[in-house]
Amino acid sequence: MVKKIFALILFGGLFLYSCGSGGSQQEIKIDGSGTVYPITEAVAEEFRKVDPDIRVSVGSSGSGAGFKKFTRGETDISNSSREISEEEKALAEENGIEYQHFSIALDGISIVVHPDNDWVNTLTPEELNKIWKADSEVQQWSDIREGWPDEEIRLYGPNTAHGTYDFFTEVINGESGASRTDYNAVADYNVAVQGISSDKYSLGYFGLAYYEENADQLKLIGIDAGDGPV
Repeated sequence: MVKKIFALILFGGLFLYSCGSGGSQQEIKIDGSGTVYPITEAVAEEFRKVDPDIRVSVGSSGSGAGFKKFTRGETDISNSSREISEEEKALAEENGIEYQHFSIALDGISIVVHPDNDWVNTLTPEELNKIWKADSEVQQWSDIREGWPDEEIRLYGPNTAHGTYDFFTEVINGESGASRTDYNAVADYNVAVQGISSDKYSLGYFGLAYYEENADQLKLIGIDAGDGPV
């Protein structure tokens, strides 16, 4: 049996830590969640200093894509922003892969706009649902709230391979994967940062770490569920 380890982040409060599998291998392959990527890459950099003879590669193809590679035995560590699914567990078992998971941190999802956006400071969960639901008719900012600009709203978010996408759609739209499809679906969150930071009428969501790294280029939006914005 091949022993593996995966890292898991749950936005509800659980974030799992990963470490390499045992043995005499000279390369450790890591892939998965773009949200977990900054932490894993930082750990990998420190590991390289301690043991430069072992190559460490870190990818960020998304939680789902990472699990596909992991369950096929193509990677040693898999980062994720969601639980491993029953189907993925079955694939791992079928391929003789055993795994462990560890908690390493907490994270959240940030809703962001361009810094020059001066009409929105908060949104409600209902408004987020109105924007992102599968049958959404929102095309302009004025479709969300009366008095907002009659300008096209350009949306950015993770593609379907990301656990952030699964979590957001489940919480906001009531079902994992239930989402409009006419938005800029990105594999790399840095692409979303670039798009939103250069477009006054854009809006997007991704892991909080990407906002914190680019806070000078983005505006964070508070979410008000009735008890004030958070």
